[in-house]
Amino acid sequence: MTPGTTAPATGPATHTPALYACLVSHARTAPLRYSLRHRTYLWLIDLDHPPRLPAVLRPLARFDARDHFGGTAPSIRAGLERFLTSRGVRLDGGRVLMLAHARVLGHVFNPLTLYWCHDRHSVPVCVVAEVHNTYGERHCYLLHTDAQGRAEVAKDFYVSPFFPVDGAYRMRLPAPAGRLDLTVQLRRGAARPFTATVRGTRQPATAGRLLAAALRHPWSTAAVSLGIRRHGIALFLRRLPIRPRPHHRIQEGMK
Repeated sequence: MTPGTTAPATGPATHTPALYACLVSHARTAPLRYSLRHRTYLWLIDLDHPPRLPAVLRPLARFDARDHFGGTAPSIRAGLERFLTSRGVRLDGGRVLMLAHARVLGHVFNPLTLYWCHDRHSVPVCVVAEVHNTYGERHCYLLHTDAQGRAEVAKDFYVSPFFPVDGAYRMRLPAPAGRLDLTVQLRRGAARPFTATVRGTRQPATAGRLLAAALRHPWSTAAVSLGIRRHGIALFLRRLPIRPRPHHRIQEGMK
């Protein structure tokens, strides 16, 4: 499917590929209050039908298997299937929608990639939340969400150097439609020290829309990783203590 082409309407989020103009917000409440907001854009693609861009625009959006899961599978879909198989989950060829940053001008960093997985009858099976940290490590959470896209899972991956690996994530991840509305909240006992939200508006993934988004947010994925480091320095200068990073336990199908 080329950008701007739509598939038959068979349910929400079927018109892929699509772009979402997004506002990402982080709010810390403990041990000190700190918030940030960042505007960017994300892609929603069908893993079996990635966008085919004009040659001149391909440097602005690539989706490479090396950037996801173990990085060794022949495709992103194959990497996902390898991970799911290790957890006893089979899709039998069902549709998978991925929300992520594309590789832009040779660089990509995805703090969170989401996969909405369906069986061959288009019934939702699970959501996979693939998390990358700034140390080059990756971890996946397998989520069985309710009708509102909600799930809770124990935190077992080091992301921020200012939080230990404990507590749980309460996530709300409804499948994208005309609006994108995602929430990830860290819970440590009765406390809720960190909440991240992603709010976005769907746009057709035409060549013109992609070019406009790239001009509005030049080298968008580098801006994400640089922004994370900039805010980390700001928190460090405010004397927020750094938590030791534990040994990364590699998941089957990951790296």
